[in-house]
Amino acid sequence: MIRLLLIAALSLCPPLLQAAPPTLLVLGDSLSAGYGIDREQGWVWLLEQRLERQALAYRTVNASVSGDTSAGGLTRLPALLERHHPAVVVIELGANDGLRGLSLERLRANLEALITQARTAGSRVLLLGVRLPPNYGAAYIDRFQAVFHEAAAAHDVPLVAEMLRGIAEDRTLMQPDGLHPTAAAQPRILDNVWPALRTLLVAEQP
Repeated sequence: MIRLLLIAALSLCPPLLQAAPPTLLVLGDSLSAGYGIDREQGWVWLLEQRLERQALAYRTVNASVSGDTSAGGLTRLPALLERHHPAVVVIELGANDGLRGLSLERLRANLEALITQARTAGSRVLLLGVRLPPNYGAAYIDRFQAVFHEAAAAHDVPLVAEMLRGIAEDRTLMQPDGLHPTAAAQPRILDNVWPALRTLLVAEQP
Protein backbone atom coordinates (compact mmCIF):
# COMPACT_ATOMS: atom_id res chain seq x y z
CA MET A 1 0.00 0.00 0.00
CA ILE A 2 2.78 2.44 0.95
CA ARG A 3 4.62 1.60 -2.26
CA LEU A 4 1.52 2.35 -4.35
CA LEU A 5 1.02 5.68 -2.59
CA LEU A 6 4.65 6.63 -3.23
CA ILE A 7 4.41 5.80 -6.93
CA ALA A 8 1.20 7.82 -7.20
CA ALA A 9 2.78 10.83 -5.47
CA LEU A 10 5.79 10.78 -7.77
CA SER A 11 3.59 10.60 -10.84
CA LEU A 12 1.80 13.77 -9.76
CA CYS A 13 4.97 15.90 -9.54
CA PRO A 14 7.30 15.03 -12.45
CA PRO A 15 8.64 18.63 -12.73
CA LEU A 16 10.32 18.19 -9.36
CA LEU A 17 12.37 15.35 -10.81
CA GLN A 18 13.53 17.29 -13.89
CA ALA A 19 16.77 19.23 -13.91
CA ALA A 20 16.45 22.98 -14.42
CA PRO A 21 17.56 24.20 -17.85
CA PRO A 22 21.00 25.83 -18.09
CA THR A 23 21.18 29.61 -17.96
CA LEU A 24 22.24 31.98 -20.72
CA LEU A 25 23.39 35.32 -19.28
CA VAL A 26 23.61 38.46 -21.40
CA LEU A 27 25.81 41.12 -19.81
CA GLY A 28 25.44 44.27 -21.87
CA ASP A 29 24.53 47.91 -22.18
CA SER A 30 21.68 49.76 -23.92
CA LEU A 31 22.16 47.78 -27.14
CA SER A 32 20.99 44.65 -25.32
CA ALA A 33 18.77 46.36 -22.74
CA GLY A 34 16.51 47.58 -25.54
CA TYR A 35 16.92 51.33 -25.13
CA GLY A 36 14.03 53.30 -26.63
CA ILE A 37 11.93 50.26 -27.51
CA ASP A 38 9.64 47.85 -25.68
CA ARG A 39 11.27 44.92 -23.93
CA GLU A 40 9.37 42.49 -26.13
CA GLN A 41 10.98 44.03 -29.22
CA GLY A 42 14.62 43.70 -28.12
CA TRP A 43 16.99 41.16 -29.62
CA VAL A 44 17.44 39.32 -26.32
CA TRP A 45 13.70 38.79 -25.99
CA LEU A 46 13.59 37.64 -29.63
CA LEU A 47 16.41 35.25 -28.75
CA GLU A 48 14.23 33.69 -26.05
CA GLN A 49 11.54 33.01 -28.65
CA ARG A 50 14.05 31.50 -31.08
CA LEU A 51 15.46 29.21 -28.42
CA GLU A 52 11.97 27.94 -27.70
CA ARG A 53 11.19 27.38 -31.38
CA GLN A 54 14.42 25.47 -31.91
CA ALA A 55 13.94 23.37 -28.77
CA LEU A 56 17.12 24.67 -27.14
CA ALA A 57 16.25 24.56 -23.45
CA TYR A 58 17.83 27.62 -21.85
CA ARG A 59 16.73 30.10 -19.24
CA THR A 60 17.72 33.56 -20.48
CA VAL A 61 18.78 36.27 -18.04
CA ASN A 62 19.20 39.72 -19.54
CA ALA A 63 21.50 41.59 -17.15
CA SER A 64 22.03 44.53 -19.49
CA VAL A 65 22.00 48.11 -18.17
CA SER A 66 21.77 51.18 -20.39
CA GLY A 67 24.86 53.35 -20.12
CA ASP A 68 27.01 50.62 -18.62
CA THR A 69 30.73 50.43 -19.34
CA SER A 70 33.17 47.55 -19.23
CA ALA A 71 34.18 48.65 -15.73
CA GLY A 72 30.55 48.62 -14.61
CA GLY A 73 30.08 45.14 -16.01
CA LEU A 74 33.20 43.98 -14.23
CA THR A 75 31.71 45.18 -10.96
CA ARG A 76 28.36 43.48 -11.58
CA LEU A 77 29.48 40.15 -13.02
CA PRO A 78 30.66 38.30 -9.87
CA ALA A 79 27.26 38.55 -8.18
CA LEU A 80 25.50 37.50 -11.39
CA LEU A 81 27.73 34.45 -11.75
CA GLU A 82 27.13 33.46 -8.15
CA ARG A 83 23.39 33.90 -8.44
CA HIS A 84 22.69 32.34 -11.85
CA HIS A 85 25.61 29.92 -12.52
CA PRO A 86 25.27 30.49 -16.27
CA ALA A 87 26.39 27.88 -18.76
CA VAL A 88 26.93 30.59 -21.39
CA VAL A 89 27.77 34.28 -20.92
CA VAL A 90 27.38 36.82 -23.72
CA ILE A 91 29.52 39.91 -23.05
CA GLU A 92 28.25 42.98 -24.90
CA LEU A 93 30.12 45.91 -23.39
CA GLY A 94 32.57 48.54 -24.57
CA ALA A 95 30.49 50.86 -26.73
CA ASN A 96 30.15 53.42 -23.94
CA ASP A 97 33.87 53.19 -23.20
CA GLY A 98 34.53 54.17 -26.80
CA LEU A 99 31.89 56.88 -26.99
CA ARG A 100 33.27 58.50 -23.83
CA GLY A 101 36.86 58.29 -25.02
CA LEU A 102 37.91 56.11 -22.11
CA SER A 103 41.24 54.28 -22.14
CA LEU A 104 41.31 51.55 -24.76
CA GLU A 105 44.02 49.76 -22.80
CA ARG A 106 41.69 49.71 -19.81
CA LEU A 107 38.84 48.50 -22.02
CA ARG A 108 40.91 45.55 -23.20
CA ALA A 109 41.97 44.73 -19.64
CA ASN A 110 38.34 44.86 -18.48
CA LEU A 111 37.11 42.66 -21.32
CA GLU A 112 39.81 40.10 -20.59
CA ALA A 113 38.93 40.18 -16.89
CA LEU A 114 35.25 39.63 -17.73
CA ILE A 115 36.14 36.65 -19.91
CA THR A 116 38.39 35.22 -17.21
CA GLN A 117 35.75 35.61 -14.49
CA ALA A 118 33.10 33.89 -16.59
CA ARG A 119 35.38 31.04 -17.60
CA THR A 120 36.59 30.52 -14.04
CA ALA A 121 32.94 30.10 -13.08
CA GLY A 122 32.61 27.36 -15.72
CA SER A 123 30.81 29.41 -18.38
CA ARG A 124 31.36 29.44 -22.11
CA VAL A 125 31.81 32.99 -23.42
CA LEU A 126 30.78 34.90 -26.53
CA LEU A 127 32.13 38.43 -27.00
CA LEU A 128 30.16 41.00 -28.99
CA GLY A 129 31.78 44.11 -30.47
CA VAL A 130 30.53 47.26 -32.16
CA ARG A 131 31.91 49.87 -34.52
CA LEU A 132 31.96 53.51 -33.43
CA PRO A 133 30.35 56.29 -35.52
CA PRO A 134 32.59 57.72 -38.28
CA ASN A 135 32.99 61.11 -36.56
CA TYR A 136 35.42 59.49 -34.09
CA GLY A 137 38.06 59.26 -36.78
CA ALA A 138 39.41 56.25 -38.66
CA ALA A 139 42.49 55.74 -36.47
CA TYR A 140 40.55 55.67 -33.19
CA ILE A 141 37.78 53.54 -34.66
CA ASP A 142 40.24 50.95 -35.96
CA ARG A 143 42.09 50.81 -32.64
CA PHE A 144 38.81 50.48 -30.76
CA GLN A 145 37.72 47.66 -33.04
CA ALA A 146 41.05 45.91 -32.60
CA VAL A 147 40.55 45.73 -28.83
CA PHE A 148 37.72 43.20 -29.24
CA HIS A 149 39.75 41.05 -31.62
CA GLU A 150 42.74 41.11 -29.27
CA ALA A 151 40.73 40.22 -26.17
CA ALA A 152 38.94 37.37 -27.96
CA ALA A 153 42.17 36.01 -29.45
CA ALA A 154 44.01 36.19 -26.13
CA HIS A 155 41.46 33.89 -24.54
CA ASP A 156 40.36 31.91 -27.62
CA VAL A 157 36.70 32.89 -27.35
CA PRO A 158 34.35 33.46 -30.29
CA LEU A 159 33.74 37.05 -31.36
CA VAL A 160 30.98 38.78 -33.26
CA ALA A 161 33.05 41.81 -34.20
CA GLU A 162 30.16 44.02 -35.35
CA MET A 163 26.80 43.10 -33.87
CA LEU A 164 25.26 46.07 -35.74
CA ARG A 165 26.66 45.04 -39.12
CA GLY A 166 24.30 46.16 -41.87
CA ILE A 167 22.29 48.17 -39.34
CA ALA A 168 24.37 51.13 -38.13
CA GLU A 169 24.92 52.18 -41.77
CA ASP A 170 21.17 52.33 -42.44
CA ARG A 171 19.52 55.44 -40.98
CA THR A 172 16.09 53.87 -41.23
CA LEU A 173 17.17 51.20 -38.75
CA MET A 174 18.59 53.65 -36.19
CA GLN A 175 16.81 55.86 -33.70
CA PRO A 176 17.15 59.67 -34.05
CA ASP A 177 20.23 59.71 -31.78
CA GLY A 178 22.09 57.68 -34.41
CA LEU A 179 23.40 55.33 -31.71
CA HIS A 180 20.57 52.96 -30.86
CA PRO A 181 18.84 50.56 -33.26
CA THR A 182 15.09 50.69 -33.80
CA ALA A 183 12.69 47.85 -33.08
CA ALA A 184 12.83 46.92 -36.77
CA ALA A 185 16.58 46.35 -36.47
CA GLN A 186 16.39 43.88 -33.59
CA PRO A 187 15.79 40.73 -35.69
CA ARG A 188 18.87 41.64 -37.73
CA ILE A 189 20.95 42.00 -34.57
CA LEU A 190 19.85 38.54 -33.51
CA ASP A 191 20.73 37.17 -36.94
CA ASN A 192 24.21 38.70 -36.64
CA VAL A 193 24.76 37.14 -33.23
CA TRP A 194 23.00 33.82 -33.76
CA PRO A 195 25.54 31.69 -35.73
CA ALA A 196 28.31 32.08 -33.14
CA LEU A 197 25.92 31.89 -30.20
CA ARG A 198 24.14 28.78 -31.45
CA THR A 199 27.46 26.94 -31.66
CA LEU A 200 28.04 27.57 -27.95
CA LEU A 201 24.48 26.67 -27.01
CA VAL A 202 24.51 23.39 -28.88
CA ALA A 203 27.90 22.50 -27.39
CA GLU A 204 26.36 22.84 -23.92
CA GLN A 205 23.42 20.55 -24.65
CA PRO A 206 23.68 17.01 -23.22
